[in-house]
Amino acid sequence: MKINTAEFIVSNSDAAKCPKDLIPEYAFIGRSNVGKSSLINMLTGRNSLAKTSGRPGKTQLINHFKINNNWHLVDLPGYGYARVSKSTKQVFQKFITDYFEKREQLVCAFVLVDIRHDAQKIDVEFINYLGEAEVPFCIIFTKADKISKGKQQQHVAAYRKQIIEAGWEEMPQHFITSSEDATGREELLAYIDEVNKGIFENQGF
Repeated sequence: MKINTAEFIVSNSDAAKCPKDLIPEYAFIGRSNVGKSSLINMLTGRNSLAKTSGRPGKTQLINHFKINNNWHLVDLPGYGYARVSKSTKQVFQKFITDYFEKREQLVCAFVLVDIRHDAQKIDVEFINYLGEAEVPFCIIFTKADKISKGKQQQHVAAYRKQIIEAGWEEMPQHFITSSEDATGREELLAYIDEVNKGIFENQGF
């Protein structure tokens, strides 16, 4: 897939106020500071489409971007270690879960995981939540350029072990990416393109 246009549409904290367009939607979410904004910018080829920051918790709203005028990329707040008050974090969790459970246009959630670290309990818990809520999802491992390919495979295997121990039959579909050298970009965009084609051919929307 070639990204021809990428346009910011709206930010809000209410799933009911998200765009009404009946087009496929892909949501990106992960722990704070996982490299989500950098990944979105790398995928779209726009250096400042999503705001990057060294401070965890920068994204605090549901952000919609229209890509190629036929699908939405959604940048969601990080979970876990955002530097916000407890009461504010509870609001984040509520509107995030409302989005996942009520947004009919959502066709896939991408859960971002920093490949440099061992399997994190909070990531496995969030993956389990998506499974229980019956939300289709894939895992995106980020920052692959920071470690060797051998270490990458070790850490993916560690996640596979924890996920299967949590009750999954197999490892969900996953992608290994790097915003620095565009590793995984073509594979991820090809996956989105394939899903979109299936939806448009079957007039799913």
